[in-house]
Amino acid sequence: MSVVVKRIYEPVAPRDGYRILVDRLWPRGIKKEDAAIDTWLKEVAPSTELRKWFHGGEGSFADFKKKYLAELKENPALKELKALVKENKKVTLLFGAKDEEENHAIVLAGLLH
Repeated sequence: MSVVVKRIYEPVAPRDGYRILVDRLWPRGIKKEDAAIDTWLKEVAPSTELRKWFHGGEGSFADFKKKYLAELKENPALKELKALVKENKKVTLLFGAKDEEENHAIVLAGLLH
């Protein structure tokens, strides 16, 4: 089993395997027919409040990660994500954020390894 993260704006590649969009909002400028996603699991994304808090620059990534992990403990979508990862040898978590180092998909991937 392998889990990687990738911006949805990067080209689709055969090595992506099973592609899961983990954003609550559909990414701007991406047509649904061009996205080549297998599942859109928006329920596993951070709450709207947490997303706005973090992107508003109100806290550090460490603070965001702590709050997001707390949200995930109560989130049944995490169990669904874990099941999808278990069913597929290679999974790519897709996200739209510009920051490739500090985003919720990185936090999710850390939980799945």
